[in-house]
Amino acid sequence: MRIISAEEMTALDTNCRYFGLLPLQLMENAGAALARAVKARAEGKRIAVVAGRGNNGGDAFVAARHLTDFNVTVYLLGRSKDIATEEAKRNWEILERLGYDLRVVMDSSDLSLEKCDLIIDAIFGTGVHGSVKGLEAQAIDAINSSGKPVISVDIPSGHGTNKVVRADATVTFHKQKPDMTGNVIVADIGIPTAAEFFVGEGDLWLIGRRSQESHKGDSGRILVIGGGPYTGAPALSAMAALRAGADIVTVAAPKAAARTISSYSPNLIVQELSGDHLCPEDMSVLEKQIARHDVVVMGMGLGRHPETMAALAEIMPLCKKTVVDADALQPDLPLRGIVTPHAGEFKRISGIALVDLDYKGRVKPLKEYAHEKGLVVLLKGKVDLISDGEVVRANTTGNPGMTVGGTGDVLAGITAAFYARSSALRAATAAAFVNGRAGDLVYPEKDFGMVATDVIEKIPQAMRL
Repeated sequence: MRIISAEEMTALDTNCRYFGLLPLQLMENAGAALARAVKARAEGKRIAVVAGRGNNGGDAFVAARHLTDFNVTVYLLGRSKDIATEEAKRNWEILERLGYDLRVVMDSSDLSLEKCDLIIDAIFGTGVHGSVKGLEAQAIDAINSSGKPVISVDIPSGHGTNKVVRADATVTFHKQKPDMTGNVIVADIGIPTAAEFFVGEGDLWLIGRRSQESHKGDSGRILVIGGGPYTGAPALSAMAALRAGADIVTVAAPKAAARTISSYSPNLIVQELSGDHLCPEDMSVLEKQIARHDVVVMGMGLGRHPETMAALAEIMPLCKKTVVDADALQPDLPLRGIVTPHAGEFKRISGIALVDLDYKGRVKPLKEYAHEKGLVVLLKGKVDLISDGEVVRANTTGNPGMTVGGTGDVLAGITAAFYARSSALRAATAAAFVNGRAGDLVYPEKDFGMVATDVIEKIPQAMRL
């Protein structure tokens, strides 16, 4: 069974909400599953719930309501007005209205665990880190010294910290969490497989936001290698990377193209190369630029001159992280990092024809190719598919207006900006979502009259959660 991390579970919860599966529904399902596990293991009728003020406690509040044949006492650590989420608060209020035995605990002496037959530990979920202190630490000590059987909710409270509940069993939700040992029951809470397949806001959340304390360069330095026969494509990628949060973007382009690109925006740093196309003679300049940047995105507008292909073959092995698009997608080049082909380009690099297949039919060959080559592939289409050879994700944002030229260049720039601060798979997944969402924001106003620069201007709005 695949293990899911705390941040991945948070992202999945966010995606469920994005697709309309509300947190209150998931909490109800989790609490009901917890109650079933308790009923199967309880010896005696008296149950004590020791709950924190977060969603972990909320799951236990639901379970208390489902334990109809038991005498349940709920101990809340702290004041009810400080319950942190609307879902947990609502389930606490239900228990209040129905007259359950609810006790507010401000000191561990308020816990009376000696008369119960079983304890439900719902103090902390997966979000706690560092050192546990104060009332919660006292409560964990009280549970551990009680001598009673303990069932923990999702993870034993304090797992990975200085204070941890010694649970006899743990009911964890949806999938196993990291480093879990002992008797772990994995409970289905109604999260459909499709919620893990389709991309949503949770995937954008995983990319993170710029810290208030960040300095110039901390959010990524991007080098765009493009231009020659065409000048607009690398400029679109560069501007998209800036709008997606990169701090510094440099465009390295052949001489004639560089001068045109410089006129597009004063926000771009332009490194002028020699000649009218990329060639091996540019390597001394490019090696220095590659070393100064976190991600290199290449291919947009380069053309396919033999000298350009020779230069790309030297460039790719030098890069720590790469996003490869357009003319750089060639079967004889040492592709690495993230590649962003459409179906025609995918056939060129893989020999596999996908044009006549729907997105479901494309999943298997895409996954196999990504696995064989050790790449993350972002396959552009009506439904974008993203795979690292192990996982396949599908993005449904976007619209027919985005068939206009340049939107793929925009996607490459967004991908590079995200790749500077996350893994390749997460970057490509979130970039597909944001690019399509930006296009969806343009579509009601511009319809089929949208252009790539319209999409760029909507990137910051598309990134809001």
